[in-house]
Amino acid sequence: MRNKWNKSNIIGWQFVLWPSLLIIVFSFYPMVQSLLLSFQSGKGVVYQYSGISNYTRLFSDPMFKQAVLNTMLYLVVQVPIMLFLGLIIAYFLNLPKLRFKGFYRTAIFLPCVTSLVSYAVLFKSIFAVDGILNKMLISSHLIHEPIAWLMDPVWARVVIIAAITWRWTGYNMIFYLSAMQSIDPSVYEAASIDGASKTKQFFKITVPMLRPIILFTAIISTNGTLQLFDEVVNITNGGPGNSTMTISQYIYNLSFVYTPNFGYAATVSYAIVIMVAILALLQLKIGGEKK
Repeated sequence: MRNKWNKSNIIGWQFVLWPSLLIIVFSFYPMVQSLLLSFQSGKGVVYQYSGISNYTRLFSDPMFKQAVLNTMLYLVVQVPIMLFLGLIIAYFLNLPKLRFKGFYRTAIFLPCVTSLVSYAVLFKSIFAVDGILNKMLISSHLIHEPIAWLMDPVWARVVIIAAITWRWTGYNMIFYLSAMQSIDPSVYEAASIDGASKTKQFFKITVPMLRPIILFTAIISTNGTLQLFDEVVNITNGGPGNSTMTISQYIYNLSFVYTPNFGYAATVSYAIVIMVAILALLQLKIGGEKK
């Protein structure tokens, strides 16, 4: 019996050992190395210890401040809109009498599985000066001349926000829809008997019961927005005049576009880590369960 237990125990540890080694080699080790690199400076492959000079540089770097401002603008504007739309869409898709539910759910979720590059190129084409959107607006007599969507700082940010919202709203909608389907229908029946309207049921029953899911989607959406890269690079490339550049794109530029400075790029990447941690803690504090 003891030999059998030892054999099964060894086999179990073998299943755990190899994934653990892969995680250490390809995840934890690069994390530690990048942290050590953030305290070094130099070009190419020659580095020297520079203490916290890279971190103090962040506070006087105008490009980093612009990237943080742009990223926070996307976070503050786009994330609430996306979560609210996902919640509303999930509510309507959960209505018992709605027909063609499968079609609507698939259509709304489909952007999530669309190639990032292909949909970014599509948005770039739609919002071009001679794109289909300007042609529709002119033909509808809503505007008299084409809008340079991607050449104006304000409109370029609007395009980025619209692209992110279009892609990720369906992703959050799936979480809300799944959670709504787990709510006991008798709760709504009791509320209807008590005279509660559909609006009151939504805000007094549905939203409170979805609170953990809303908190979860808020955290992952915040994390994703702080690491926003593909849409900006493929639609505006950070322009015009760095008005749409995000922190992740700035890290890429520091590493591969400008004169390579991997030490400072690692420092900026850890600035994202700190931001994600702080915002996640704030969201848990504000939206977490009351003790």
